[in-house]
Amino acid sequence: MGVAITTPDLEPAPTRPGPLRTRLLPYGLVTPSVAVIGGILAFPLGMLVWLSLQHYGLRELIAHQGEWVWLDNYRAILVDPLFRQVIFRSLAFTFACVVLTVVLSTLIALLLQRVRRAVRVIVMSALVFVWATPVIVTVDIWQWMFDYEFGVINYLLTQLHVGNFIHHNWFDNPLQGWGVLVVVAVWGAIPFVTITVFAGLLQVPGELLDAAQVDGAGGWQRFRFVTAPMLKPIFLIATCLSTIWDFGIFNQPYVLLNQRPSSDYYTIAIYSYRESFGVSQYGLGATIAVLMVIVLVVVTFLYVRETLKVAEIQ
Repeated sequence: MGVAITTPDLEPAPTRPGPLRTRLLPYGLVTPSVAVIGGILAFPLGMLVWLSLQHYGLRELIAHQGEWVWLDNYRAILVDPLFRQVIFRSLAFTFACVVLTVVLSTLIALLLQRVRRAVRVIVMSALVFVWATPVIVTVDIWQWMFDYEFGVINYLLTQLHVGNFIHHNWFDNPLQGWGVLVVVAVWGAIPFVTITVFAGLLQVPGELLDAAQVDGAGGWQRFRFVTAPMLKPIFLIATCLSTIWDFGIFNQPYVLLNQRPSSDYYTIAIYSYRESFGVSQYGLGATIAVLMVIVLVVVTFLYVRETLKVAEIQ
């Protein structure tokens, strides 16, 4: 009669926490950069909040003494119909720009995977050149292209018999004008996002894509169920950065409209600038800037939280 031999379940030995110095090392490495960033941002943000709590006009600027009104500036701005229009317009503009930037950049990145090396080098070099060009120079070029007298866009559309665009001013109609602003903003953002997504595509294991193809998955299915989930952290980062850039846009509309944008073209940054330096209401301008920062902090927090969730799952 045999004797059954039972072996105890082998459990991994509990790992001891490392030395205190090892556990504190990551915090020590991060602390200098956090301290520098905090030191650089603390004073201007503190001054912004300080100004937003005061009635600070031209007289107060000369006297270097504001009148404390506490939250009155915030109440005045939040009930201002123009502010609500500006917020809605900025959010709609940001949404359109972010969606187009991420979609077009992803398509270009996928295309770069399928072209020859020489073509890839040319396209990547062009993207880097666009990214490296100063914003003011880029906007000046677009301003000339959409000029109502000498613009090449009007000339091409007329020659292609799309319509009569001779002396057509794109900014007379706010809908057309915002369309031009979306084109300019997306043009400037595509290079960075494309290169970032392309770098992520290079990290997707080819074995997974080949296995999905063997199982009968088409191109769209391979991208949806294999590539996109692996690129989710990159998409979150690109979306977060694009949201920050597009929501606080200033240079493009300000320069395209010859430094005199009407209220139909106010972004939240231009509205803050106009209140501060246009009508010398620095307290109200600071209040708008603080509200803009709050919106961006909330959006960034949501994106960072989602990124951390994805990192924990993976």
